Amino acid sequence: MIKDITIGQYYSGNSVIHRMDARMKIVLTLAYIVSIFVCKNFISLGAMALFVIITALLSRVPVKMLLKSLKPVLIIVIFTAVLNIFYTTGGSTLVEWRFIKITSKGVFSAIFMSARIIALIVCSSLLTYTTTPTVLTGALESLLSPLKIFHIKVNTFAMMLTLALRFVPTLIEEIDRIMNAQKARGADLESGGLISRAKALVPILIPLFISSFRRAYDLAFAMECRCYTGGDNRTSMKKMKLAGRDLGALVFYIVMLAAIIVLNHFFKPVI
Repeated sequence: MIKDITIGQYYSGNSVIHRMDARMKIVLTLAYIVSIFVCKNFISLGAMALFVIITALLSRVPVKMLLKSLKPVLIIVIFTAVLNIFYTTGGSTLVEWRFIKITSKGVFSAIFMSARIIALIVCSSLLTYTTTPTVLTGALESLLSPLKIFHIKVNTFAMMLTLALRFVPTLIEEIDRIMNAQKARGADLESGGLISRAKALVPILIPLFISSFRRAYDLAFAMECRCYTGGDNRTSMKKMKLAGRDLGALVFYIVMLAAIIVLNHFFKPVI
């Protein structure tokens, strides 16, 4: 399960999604997250799913990697589906036994919410799969630059966020290495009840925190040695420019959003 966490990983490629301006990708990802909650029925949700499927095909990211990004949230998807099945009422009754009552609306709501979560995870994963941490930092700094009038250190915030994403794969590898080391010493991390497993995590968390603080100190010291200060006078090696593919992606998304609004108006909502 630890190796299945793919947050912050980058898949090298030269697809049209890889070549898109990172600022446009961030804006479209945020807009997609908002739009997915605007969907009120399966038809509009299907349109949004079609959008993310087309994006995934254009990115040429292997399907295996996209499915791998869904494994860590599989428990959340199942838990959400179960809650909607048992706590959503309405429609025809499918199963009724003592205090358990499952209705057709509950089943539809469970499927609908699960599809929402899956679409959100895939879309967010495509952003990090197709954008390097360095480019992501520059894009965030550029998008947040208007906040400088409020004396907010945008460059520092962007660097902190990008470093956090960058070191997620490193921390995952560190956890896996510590777990293997503890197992080699005879630690039992997989058997027992919930409390026993929680206690077994203590020999893993303590070395992980020590290693993380040490790595953070080394990184800060290396940045100071290289005279990194950030600020308005810092230049970028690559200038970001919007191209025709970026405007085309924006137009395509606007068309999809308009279609969602129309579909929500003409079709009955699920929830």
